[in-house]
Amino acid sequence: MKKTMNTVLRLLLIPALLFSMFAGIPAKANAESDLGLTVDAAILIDADSGKILYEENANTSLGIASMTKMMTEYLLLDAIDAGTVKWDQEYRVTDYTYRMSQNRALSNVPLRADGSYTIRELYEAMAIYSANASTVAIAETIAGTETEFLKLMNKKAEELGLKDYKFVNSTGLNNADLFGMHPSGTGPEDENVMPAKSVAKLAYHLLKDHPKVLDTSKITKKTFREGTDDAIEMSNWNFMLPGLVFQYEGVDGLKTGTTNFAGHCFTGTAERNGTRLIAVVMKAVDASGQGSYKARFDATAKLFDYGFTQFSKHEIIPADYKFKDQKTVKVTKGKEDKVAIAVKEPISFMVKSSEKDLYKPKLELDKKSLEAEVKKDTVVGKVVIERTEGTDYGFIDGKEFSSDVVTTGAVERASGISLFFQGIGSFFGNLWGGISDFVGGLF
Repeated sequence: MKKTMNTVLRLLLIPALLFSMFAGIPAKANAESDLGLTVDAAILIDADSGKILYEENANTSLGIASMTKMMTEYLLLDAIDAGTVKWDQEYRVTDYTYRMSQNRALSNVPLRADGSYTIRELYEAMAIYSANASTVAIAETIAGTETEFLKLMNKKAEELGLKDYKFVNSTGLNNADLFGMHPSGTGPEDENVMPAKSVAKLAYHLLKDHPKVLDTSKITKKTFREGTDDAIEMSNWNFMLPGLVFQYEGVDGLKTGTTNFAGHCFTGTAERNGTRLIAVVMKAVDASGQGSYKARFDATAKLFDYGFTQFSKHEIIPADYKFKDQKTVKVTKGKEDKVAIAVKEPISFMVKSSEKDLYKPKLELDKKSLEAEVKKDTVVGKVVIERTEGTDYGFIDGKEFSSDVVTTGAVERASGISLFFQGIGSFFGNLWGGISDFVGGLF
């Protein structure tokens, strides 16, 4: 009996021993979701489709600092396209922009109190050197005052579907740096905030609508007012550009940002072999926990490495794809009683080569039958692509993986006599079906 009890006790101890052995072993890091980034937030997307390839804390609102200037660039380029602002248009310096421009502790090109500057000069100072007074000058040119310009920023953000953003100025500075001249309705120490996902969406649409922004953002160095007494060398703060200290192949934009509140941030874009990526890192720090230029560019390089080496564009569903279990839909009152259906457009997007087989098509029919006359390419539903396992981050604009499912041929309407006999056949078919059901019910 004693021996039996000892055996039972040993068996009972086995689970406890196993738990104690494995409880102290940390879970293995998931290489697909943990890139070892030391940032408060990050996101990586395909600039063509908007497919999100990676995200980390991307929905939390954080300081964006001078990444704000992407919105100011957007609104200026919109105004240029609309013809309401001209590149050679002259801006006369205001007390606000003069005073701000003299503060070299901020990123600035000095403006003369009695000076005038072309919009192109101011734009280049903003896009290359992140010049803050030049940015306010552009805001004043477009809207009259920076306060009114905030309304345009908010309107554009709403149009683009940005979420959880707050704009308090056009530059990204803390309002405490604006000499008490911050826009009305904003707090004296407020700062612009936005989640990494919204920053990426802003960059995505900026590149879609105004790709020429890269012509300026890729300039590593330029002289402001060259050949004049006001000449000043502007070096790009994007040190990942070719020839600079953290150069990365293919980088040609887009916007850095640094304040005490926001830390070291960066929205970068790079293109290799026809693939363009957009990366956003927010509040990047080094191994010691200190923010630095190197930290933000190192984090961005990791994201780009991950995107360019692990992902490629794959055709998940080809055009004219046919479903094994649903090759046709029923047609009534036609010369034929069915019509073939297939996927109209192929579905392709960036995906890991090892994971492309995890995406499967799902047919969603809106119309299970059609009445003749049926034309070719009549939409009967859509195909939706679903991932069978693991995490998919979707698209930056929230669209789904889908394509219309259409008829691949036409079906003419039957003649009057054919319709007559079809009606008779249908009547007797239904009648016989009803009798069969009735008789079956009796027995």
